[in-house]
Amino acid sequence: MKFSASLVFLVCAVTAAAAAAADKPRNVLLIMADDLNTSLGCYGHPLVKSPNIDRLAKQGVRFETTYCQYPLCSPSRTSLLTGRKPTATGVLTNPGRRADTDEPNAHPHFRDKVPDTVTLPQLFKNAGFFTARVGKLFHYGVPGEIGTSGLDDPPSWQQVINPKGVDKEVEDEIHTIAPPNAKGPGRFGGTLSWLSVANDRGEHADGIGAAEGIKLLEAHKDKPFFLAVGFYRPHTPYVAPKKYFDLYPLDQIPLPSTPAGFAEQTPKPAITTKKNEEEMTDQQRKEAIQAYYAATSYMDAQVGRLLDAVEKLGLAKNTVIVFASDHGYHLGEYGMWQKQSLFEQSARVPFIISAPGAARNGTSVETPTELLDLYPTLADLFALQAPDYLDGKSLTPLLEGTAVSVKPAAFTEVRRGKMTGYAVRTFMYRYIEWGKNGADGVQLYDMAADPLQTRNLANDPGLAEARAEMHGMIEENWPE
Repeated sequence: MKFSASLVFLVCAVTAAAAAAADKPRNVLLIMADDLNTSLGCYGHPLVKSPNIDRLAKQGVRFETTYCQYPLCSPSRTSLLTGRKPTATGVLTNPGRRADTDEPNAHPHFRDKVPDTVTLPQLFKNAGFFTARVGKLFHYGVPGEIGTSGLDDPPSWQQVINPKGVDKEVEDEIHTIAPPNAKGPGRFGGTLSWLSVANDRGEHADGIGAAEGIKLLEAHKDKPFFLAVGFYRPHTPYVAPKKYFDLYPLDQIPLPSTPAGFAEQTPKPAITTKKNEEEMTDQQRKEAIQAYYAATSYMDAQVGRLLDAVEKLGLAKNTVIVFASDHGYHLGEYGMWQKQSLFEQSARVPFIISAPGAARNGTSVETPTELLDLYPTLADLFALQAPDYLDGKSLTPLLEGTAVSVKPAAFTEVRRGKMTGYAVRTFMYRYIEWGKNGADGVQLYDMAADPLQTRNLANDPGLAEARAEMHGMIEENWPE
C-alpha cells in the first residue's frame, strides 16, 4: 500500500502535536509540609530517610537556596498563596495576637487588608480548573484545629477536606516540655512535644489526607485540576507510627553544639531560646530530634503515595508537581528550637518543582529564590494572566535553563514586638539588620566559608562595601 507524501506529513504532524499536548502541563499538584527544614536526603542530610521527596527531586528541579518571606505559618503561607509580601497582605502573625501590640486579634486574614486579592488557586479556578484543598494550606492551629478548616480562604477552593486521625485522638499521651500548668491542645503547638504511636492504633491525619488526595486525583484525572495537599507533619507535636521512630536510634543522633563566643557576637533579637527548651536534658533533645525525623519520614511516605497515584493514573506526563514547606526549623542549633529566627535553619525551605518536559529536570539550582516566586511561575507555565501586583519572579527561565538567576537576593522578615528584623540572602552572604538601619544589631555571614553562621563579620572593614550593598537591598525591598 502506498501513502502520499501529504498523508505521511499529516500523520507525522498529528503525532507530533499529540506528543506535544501530552507533555504540556494541564494540572497542578501542590504538596505542602508543615515546619519542615532541609533535613532531607536530597538536600544532603546524612541521617534522614526521605526516599519519596528525593524521588521527586530527581525527576524535577531542586532549588537549593529558597527562602520563606516570614518564618511563621500564617504569614508565610499567606504570602506564598497570594504572591505578595507579608507587609502587603498585612498578615504578620499567627491568629491569637498581633505582632505590633499586646491586643488580641483572633483572625488576622489577608482579605481584611487586600480583599480583592486573587490567590494562586483562585487564579486557576477562575481559568476553569477544578480546585481543591486537603489538609493545611492556609493557616491551621496544630494540633488544636486539625479536623477543621482553620483560617481558610473559601474563594480559593471548590472543595475542601479536613482530615482528622489517631494523632489527634492521643493528645493525652503526648510527651511535652510545656510548663506543668499548660492546659488544652494549644500547649503542644508552641513547644516541643512528641509521641511514638503503635502501628496498629489507626491512621494518622496525614495518611488520611494522602488517601483523600488520591481519591480526588482519581475523580478529576480527566479534566484540568489544581489540587493542594497540605500535610501537618513534622509540626510539633511530632507524632508518627513507631516504625518511623525505629529508623533513628537515639545513639546515632548527634546534638548540635554552640560555638564559643556565639552569644557575644550575636544581637539579642536574633536569639529565640525559651527557658523550658534551655532546661532540656541531652536525652530529651535527642528524643525531640528523633521524633522530628520520624514525623518527617512518615510525611515523606504519604508524599510517596501521592506520587505513586500520579504515575498509576497516567498523570505524570501533564501534571506539574510542587513540594515545599512554609518555613524552616531549628533543631537545637545555637540552643534554638522551632522557627521565627532569621538564621538559615529557620528561613530556608525545601522547594522542588517537577514540570513535565522542563530542560533542567533532574538538576538543582543554587541561585537565591523565594516562596513568593511560586505564584508567577505556575501562572507562567500555564499561560495564565497573573495579577500585576505580584511580588515574586517567574522561575521558568531557571526550569528551562535559559537563565542562571532571576533575582539578586531573597528576603525574609520577622517581628520582635514593634521591631522588625530584615534578612537578605545573596549567593555569597546572609545579611541581617535588626531595627531601622540595624540600630538593634547587624549580622553578616560568609555562606561559603561559614555555612553554619558561626562568625559574625558585620564589623569586618573588608566587607564594608558588600554590607552597604545589602543594606541598600533592604531599603529597596522594605521602603517606608
